[in-house]
Amino acid sequence: MRDDRLVLAFVGMHPDRRAGLVGTYGSAGAVVAAIRRGRVELPAEARAAASVDADARKAQLAEAGITTLALGDPDYPAHLGRLPGAPDVLFVKGVVPVVPGVAIVGTRRATAYGRSLARRMGGAVSEFWPVVSGLARGIDGEAHQGTLAAGGRGVAVLGCGIDRWYPAEHRPLGVRLIETGGAVISEYPPGVRPMGWRFPPRNRIISGLSAVVVVVEAAVPGGAMITARHALDHGLQVFAVPGDIDRATSVGCNELIRDGAWPVLGVEDLVEAVGFTLGESQKRRSPIDDPVLAGLGEAGSTVDDLISRLGWSPADVLSHIGALELEGKVIRDQGRVVPR
Repeated sequence: MRDDRLVLAFVGMHPDRRAGLVGTYGSAGAVVAAIRRGRVELPAEARAAASVDADARKAQLAEAGITTLALGDPDYPAHLGRLPGAPDVLFVKGVVPVVPGVAIVGTRRATAYGRSLARRMGGAVSEFWPVVSGLARGIDGEAHQGTLAAGGRGVAVLGCGIDRWYPAEHRPLGVRLIETGGAVISEYPPGVRPMGWRFPPRNRIISGLSAVVVVVEAAVPGGAMITARHALDHGLQVFAVPGDIDRATSVGCNELIRDGAWPVLGVEDLVEAVGFTLGESQKRRSPIDDPVLAGLGEAGSTVDDLISRLGWSPADVLSHIGALELEGKVIRDQGRVVPR
């Protein structure tokens, strides 16, 4: 990644404005130069961010244990990079799965029924596919909780810097996602505060990291509906849970179903429907040809043992395991990777 792209990412602008400025000036470097010369109107904090050089930013990231993924890099998620308006730089803690996941999203003001359903869906889906959501209160948080309880992998996409956990009470939840092989990511740099205008753009990333989107409960308007609309624009299948016609948190789902979303009639129905949608598109591996499968044995293996045996990097091993989970070839059980 060119240094000027990293410097511009730290300015923390709305992605639409950033894209407009790059289109006007021709490159990220030219935008940074224009900001430093005072030609771009920005808050003082943003102008100050542009004055810090790339080497200082790299040192800051290294100290915080944060990595970056830049559009066009080999390890940038290909399914996200193909979308119009894909973020130029992502700030990451943990390991982003190389395969697209299943987004489970919904309202912060979820009912007890919706929270329970989201948790059970997160657990069931994560046995086969990574679960992507927004770490918010309500449906998002419950989907992440279900993922962790089932030993699956989850990705949380934030609308602020990944060192500014929002909501604050979900920091332990985000840390556990990272510790269990998942990731917390944001297009906003460390230190950026959560502000209302930052959250709608992050919904396109949730959709872009996913192969399908599941809306459990949603009012109109709301972030979950934005995610669903992005998914429809991207040509992805959207699933929605039908609800009472006079309940505010069901209006969004019912409207999505009216407009063509696939109704979800239960947890098992969801897993079967997602499998029907995604299963045929996944490349099947022979246990003989796959080095991870071949090294597991009947009793399975720990991730550390696989890393030592294969000589691969931890990121490569975790990503490969995630792909095998997506294909239904392995599960994680009490710290071990076990063939199904």
